[in-house]
Amino acid sequence: MIYRKVNMQSIYNKIRQSKTKQLAILIDPDKQNNESLHELVHLSEAGKVDFFMVGGSLLHESIENVIQIIKELSNIPVLIFPGSLMQISSQSDGILLLSLISGRNPDFLIGNHVVAAPFLKKSGLEIISTAYMLIESGQTTSVEYMSNTKPIPSNKPDIASSTALAGEMLGLSLVYLDAGSGAQQSVPSILIREVKKTISIPLIVGGGLHSLDTVRDACEAGADILVVGTATEHNPDQIKQFAELVHGFFTNY
Repeated sequence: MIYRKVNMQSIYNKIRQSKTKQLAILIDPDKQNNESLHELVHLSEAGKVDFFMVGGSLLHESIENVIQIIKELSNIPVLIFPGSLMQISSQSDGILLLSLISGRNPDFLIGNHVVAAPFLKKSGLEIISTAYMLIESGQTTSVEYMSNTKPIPSNKPDIASSTALAGEMLGLSLVYLDAGSGAQQSVPSILIREVKKTISIPLIVGGGLHSLDTVRDACEAGADILVVGTATEHNPDQIKQFAELVHGFFTNY
């Protein structure tokens, strides 16, 4: 089987050079069957989605199979959003190398990265170093439980902005604010706004973006890339509306 690799400028350059904000669809292999995945990919192509992100906190299904199907059906870049060392595939186009800087668990700060580094070097994947920050969302999320870390309180934008700035100063390429998959509450606008004012690298926001209103609020607050997952699992027909909304906002790097 020959997989289609995206033949283009680097994904990170694409992010930095985009004139409009961008939409990523998060795909958890455990929440998709063959039929639903085909539908999701076709609707994403029709809606001009910018990226797929593939991964999850718990993964029983093969990430390779999901990426294979996506690459057979679409030229949209595929980024791995890894929940563990098991979630690496050279068939994708890139990987968000997440350093969980909101927590103090050494495995998720650097430990897992050391183990994965030799494979990643050989894989040919574009490695995008990412300052990953969990934000309190009103409930214990899977990633919070699995990483054994506490999220940053949603009413502490000063802590969030200082943490994000530290990530940039350490040389990380992106900041990712995540309320967690299926979160009751999205990342508050005031927190997004304060982080965006503090950093000069692209800002990703995900978790709890379950409606056009929550996506619009995150765009207006300063998010550069919006990640939607649960909402499109339940109603994939919304993808085009999400994409049109996000692409209606201009970036401000």
